[in-house]
Amino acid sequence: MSFLNVNQVSTAAGLPSFTTSNNAINFNGNILGASSSATMKNRIINGGMVIDQRNAGAALGTSINGYSIDRWQIGQSTTGKLNGGQNYNSITPPSGFANYLGVQSQSAYSISSTDNYTINQRIEGYNIADLGWGTSSAKTVTLSFWVYSSLTGTFGGALQNYGYSWNYPFSYTINSSNTWQYITITITPPTSGSWQTGNLQGVNVIFGLGVGSTYSGTPGIWTSSNVLSVTGATSVVAVNNATFYITGVQFEVGSVATSFDYRDFGRELMMCQRYYQKSFPQGTAPSSGAGDYRVWYGVTGQNIPFPVVMRVAPTMVALPAVDSTAGNWASFNGTWVDFNPNLSGTDWAWNYYGAGTATISGRWTASAEI
Repeated sequence: MSFLNVNQVSTAAGLPSFTTSNNAINFNGNILGASSSATMKNRIINGGMVIDQRNAGAALGTSINGYSIDRWQIGQSTTGKLNGGQNYNSITPPSGFANYLGVQSQSAYSISSTDNYTINQRIEGYNIADLGWGTSSAKTVTLSFWVYSSLTGTFGGALQNYGYSWNYPFSYTINSSNTWQYITITITPPTSGSWQTGNLQGVNVIFGLGVGSTYSGTPGIWTSSNVLSVTGATSVVAVNNATFYITGVQFEVGSVATSFDYRDFGRELMMCQRYYQKSFPQGTAPSSGAGDYRVWYGVTGQNIPFPVVMRVAPTMVALPAVDSTAGNWASFNGTWVDFNPNLSGTDWAWNYYGAGTATISGRWTASAEI
């Protein structure tokens, strides 16, 4: 039996040609090895904005101040200024993408020095441990993304460590309104500072939507000041009905942005479930009135195994349960007691009044966000 030498271009009839570079095989244009999604080239999870367990694509109200689609937070120092959600306003995504995260301002709001409106993702320390940040071997990284806004000008964002003691504000320019634009930003790595390499925040990737002077700084310089954007950046919340959309966010090792690291839906979902899970099927947002899919009999507590081990023991929320036996609702008080959450599952108990062994279904969400 003979073998092909992967360092040569095959000239054998009927065989595809391939070459090697950077420890990866380019096989008819498909990158394998080091650039495969199996290696998590992109340290951002859900960068294509595909997974939305909490809202199933529904628009978010102006009171949002926390997680929107999976792994992405929308922050408002004063709620009521932004609406948003997955595929908000139904614009056409850039080529190669089916989803995006969008926000829209609800008034012309003049921000104060301490205001901050942002979109961000906290990357877990385990997923940036190989960068060697804080040491002389620190690796350069590149942040890339697609962005679309009704506004033009200089926009800002920042990278932050755990505790906000090491920060890197960055800027980028949107040249044309209402047009998708591809942005790449190469970050000189920090050779000092404290960087988590476990299950806490490794690095927070922030996009500013309106940040006051207290939390703004000079772009391209690592600083100990807690900054979220750059001085003088365009404010989305300052203009009534201004829009901002983003997708294809990638954070990778190297000084040049490469093609987006597409992962299959199942793998992306599992990566998201390390931080948030629910008892509802995908495509159904958690709701007290929705049908349920976890069923038990009688009044005994049960153990629920999580499909994915969570980052830490999660905070769980129990939604009112349903007694599926006709006429028995009055005998069930809807009170749940969570008495033993852990990384891989949880034991549940519920208070049940009245005799009988009615079928009872319970609904829950579990969050282990950073």
